[in-house]
Amino acid sequence: MLTQVTATPAWRQAFPGAQIGLLLVSGADNTHRSTPLDEHKSQLETHLRQRYAGMQRADLLELEVLKAYRAYYKRFDKTYHVQLQLESLVLAGKSLPAVSPLVDACFAAELDSLILTASHDAGRLQPPVSIDVSTGLETFTQLNGTTRTLKAGDMIMRDAEQLVCSVLYGQEPRSAISAATTSALYVSYVPAGVPQPAVQAHLDRLLSNIRLFAPWVDVIYQTILNG
Repeated sequence: MLTQVTATPAWRQAFPGAQIGLLLVSGADNTHRSTPLDEHKSQLETHLRQRYAGMQRADLLELEVLKAYRAYYKRFDKTYHVQLQLESLVLAGKSLPAVSPLVDACFAAELDSLILTASHDAGRLQPPVSIDVSTGLETFTQLNGTTRTLKAGDMIMRDAEQLVCSVLYGQEPRSAISAATTSALYVSYVPAGVPQPAVQAHLDRLLSNIRLFAPWVDVIYQTILNG
């Protein structure tokens, strides 16, 4: 049974000042249904459009958290996908996705804080689970079935069986959250430049979102690892 996640010395050496926010919850009901989370998502959409009213893409890119992620992604000639989701919601009028309660709680917290967070079915992860840095030799299968060779220097997560997640390419399908998921591990990958109180507030917001549809949920593990 998964109870904690660790960071390798290689990750700490590669990413000084970076953080990994971790939240492990158990006892959730992830079946599709109407919950107070749906109303919260609707209110959040309105709030975000008001918060960023009148801002264009250049203005958004100057936000403290987005600047930190932009610096990370720029090393790989890529654009931070949460930035694109924010632009879609604020500038194009799109709505937050509706996948399942455990996933939607994460999307809502992510768009509110702009902190990248992956969500996994904790019951499908095989301990030990660790945060590491890619060498560029790893192969990885994405959720859509595409196999990638990772770029060197990316933040990744492994369990006892395989590589589970990459910041640049997302997560693999084995640990994806499903309707049957009752225990979820949320992992926030945070580059240097984001204040730790912002990461803590993000984890608290995520847990608050989960308790909108599962107020009885148990917190097994919540912490922040520092580079």
